[in-house]
Amino acid sequence: MIQTPYYLIDKQKLLVNLEKIAYVRENSGAKALLALKCFATWSVFDLMQQYMDGTTSSSLYELKLGRQKFAGETHAYSVAWADDEIEEMVANCDKIIFNSIGQLERFAERTEGTIRGLRVNPQVSSSDYLLADPARPFSRLGEWDPEKIAKVMGQISGFMFHNNCENGSFELFDKMLSTIEERFGHLIAQVEWVSLGGGIHFTGEGYPLDAFCARLKAFSEKYGVQVYLEPGEAAITLSASLEVTVLDTLYNGKNLAVVDSSIEAHMLDLLIYRLNAKMAPNDGEHTYMVCGKSCLAGDIFGEYQFDKPLKIGDRLSFIDAAGYTMVKKNWFNGLKMPSIVVKQLDGSIEVVRQFEFDDYLSSLS
Repeated sequence: MIQTPYYLIDKQKLLVNLEKIAYVRENSGAKALLALKCFATWSVFDLMQQYMDGTTSSSLYELKLGRQKFAGETHAYSVAWADDEIEEMVANCDKIIFNSIGQLERFAERTEGTIRGLRVNPQVSSSDYLLADPARPFSRLGEWDPEKIAKVMGQISGFMFHNNCENGSFELFDKMLSTIEERFGHLIAQVEWVSLGGGIHFTGEGYPLDAFCARLKAFSEKYGVQVYLEPGEAAITLSASLEVTVLDTLYNGKNLAVVDSSIEAHMLDLLIYRLNAKMAPNDGEHTYMVCGKSCLAGDIFGEYQFDKPLKIGDRLSFIDAAGYTMVKKNWFNGLKMPSIVVKQLDGSIEVVRQFEFDDYLSSLS
């Protein structure tokens, strides 16, 4: 048995999402770029690049990872580029998307000859969390004034709208896209490509893919643009788990189980949004609060139902653990970093990365 903790990526489960992405590409004409900010585990890029058109990034390092490890287009975006990043950025990207007119104009000369776009903030979003809402008050994410954008149209050939956040509703997507058209349609008609960003959960169970494809195709044809999607969670949902072992059990008003992992260190996104990790099955007569082994008092994965009392040595599996986990894992408390394990299409299991004390040591100085 592989020593826990470890992330287990199942290519067969990953393939379910990728085939839906391929269906959307074929039937809508849209291209799909993997959003590396959500998932950047390049050990499975050999499969993913067969079903997607490239990658999109949020930093120079993500950009270079996409260029080196994923076939296809490489899009460069950053909230703000630093002076010393521009040369490498230009050398590694097919398109650059500037977050502001200020950055576009500041680096106009140094990016001459590179395909350039601008992020636009339509001031509507699907986010349930202010922390993640790109349309929040005083947002720094993109330009929102059509009159200001109109003045720089000669310097760009495309737009990026990223205003969907875990949006599983086609109706809401359609409504917000209509809002974008109302406010910016006259400008969209002047460009060659439009990215609609990520956060559209079109690979979810029951999502109306044909209606989605028809809407994308109609949008593309109306304005004469190549549409891009930037799936992150949609590409990898339900494809991985975090495998852990029970180290201790105790009772303090509730049954508690301490495992050899940490939500603070290994599933940080859930802690930030105060969400429980997912476990399936989650039924039975015995309720336990499953806790991480860090010294953070609130290092708690959640409460779960089991068919029998937990005991030391039991193995537990948190599902849907691909998105915003491996890209956010950290060395808090010097805890052992989960290994990365891949279940190949033929069912074989491969440990593709283990982390040791030297990795912890080299992360500090």
